Amino acid sequence: MSERLKLFVFAIMAIGMFMALLDIQIVAASLPEITSGLAAGADQGSWIQTSYLIAEIVMIPLSGLLSQAFSTRWVFTASAAAFTVASVACGFANSLETAIFFRAVQGFVGGAMIPTVFATGYALFKGPKQALIPAILGMTSTLAPVIGPSLGGWITDLASWRWLFFINVVPGIAITILVPLYGKIDEPDPDALRGVDWWAIPLMALFLGGLIYVLEEGPRYDWFNDPTNYQVAWASALSGVAFLYRSLTHPRPVVNLSIFKKRRFALGSVFLWVTGAGIFTAIYLIPQFLASIRHFRSLEIGKAVAVTGFAQFFATPIAARMSQKLDARAMLVFGFLLFASSTYVSVGITSEWGGPEFLWPQVLRGFSLMFCIVPATNMCLGSVPPEQLKAASGLSNLMRNLGGAVGIAVANTVLNDRYRLHFARLSEHLTHQVLDRYGFSRVMSLLNREAHTLAFADSFLLLGALFVGSLVLLPLSPPIPPTAVKTAEH
Repeated sequence: MSERLKLFVFAIMAIGMFMALLDIQIVAASLPEITSGLAAGADQGSWIQTSYLIAEIVMIPLSGLLSQAFSTRWVFTASAAAFTVASVACGFANSLETAIFFRAVQGFVGGAMIPTVFATGYALFKGPKQALIPAILGMTSTLAPVIGPSLGGWITDLASWRWLFFINVVPGIAITILVPLYGKIDEPDPDALRGVDWWAIPLMALFLGGLIYVLEEGPRYDWFNDPTNYQVAWASALSGVAFLYRSLTHPRPVVNLSIFKKRRFALGSVFLWVTGAGIFTAIYLIPQFLASIRHFRSLEIGKAVAVTGFAQFFATPIAARMSQKLDARAMLVFGFLLFASSTYVSVGITSEWGGPEFLWPQVLRGFSLMFCIVPATNMCLGSVPPEQLKAASGLSNLMRNLGGAVGIAVANTVLNDRYRLHFARLSEHLTHQVLDRYGFSRVMSLLNREAHTLAFADSFLLLGALFVGSLVLLPLSPPIPPTAVKTAEH
């Protein structure tokens, strides 16, 4: 395969990955319109998102085995085709149950496209071009959450919520046609399925699906005080233990967890977990603040957060270039500290903050992300043998997504708990004179706003502390030579 054809195939697959990632976020801003259009309650509408996330995270670690057995080309083609059909079905859905089912299908098949692209990039390219892989895909994976909500709001305002799904049809058909024509990346190996521990699949599905359910619903329903959350958590924990045991003892595990014995891969996965927590939590917190405190509309929020994408775009070639010259550990220190600085600037948040005040924190964060994603991905995939690359890609992407799920769940819990604490403390300073002068409802509204603002500040502080604290693990990693040096060694 020529270099030009490799780039073409990789670009087509990257578009498929972007489509799958964008579909998570593009629906977020329009959930009220979707649930209303399906005659469902607001509390039920959250399952349109949750079903997608649960199905996606179950498929991600399975993608390595499927790609090995059926080849990357046909797994990606089947995923793109099924994603397109499911998108059309979601667009025509006339009931909440139908929408939830096909959203789960979308998430499941979309979850196969994400790690497959990472593995393909590392398999096709070496040297300087390989250094661009984590930078390009890292920008793609973080740009989707940045533009998704505002794009979704714009499409819903302009046409209807059904077009959030119909826009997948044209790129989906193009990918389904082009990948099988040109994407001859590897050969299928049906023997990979012989003797596989099939019992591990339902155990893994219950473990990961239950975990995501609890993380999604826990902050909303007071965690384990809710009977359903409590029961699902127990089921997830028990199935997780059984899955880990079978995966570590069975001769043909569905997911090869032995890769974690490689210290570099294990540490890279931890740093990807932290990076995922930072990416998704920060993208969640700022729009939440602008919507709940400043009452911005989705398009206004989109304009306010767009600067993050521009900063990422500017940083991508710089990070790729630096990865050819610097030890990945040095890049991680720079990236993590710069990300932490962006959150510490945000700790000074006030209830008057808007787009101008969030400008520099978001520039710092967007620029720093490339210096987090590129070295962490290279730690995970740069030294993995070719036969383990697909499994390693699935596990590293799983860790990043789990980091995002945990980060958002913790942020929601912090927002709720710290809001109550700050509201109680601010209330202690109220006097009858203040209430008489300004009125009870006005004072309560101000207290509510300021308590929420302080809770957001606490969330930013905790997020920054996570990035700084995780650097204590870095000395455990052996030296990681630049990608150019590694290529020369080969």
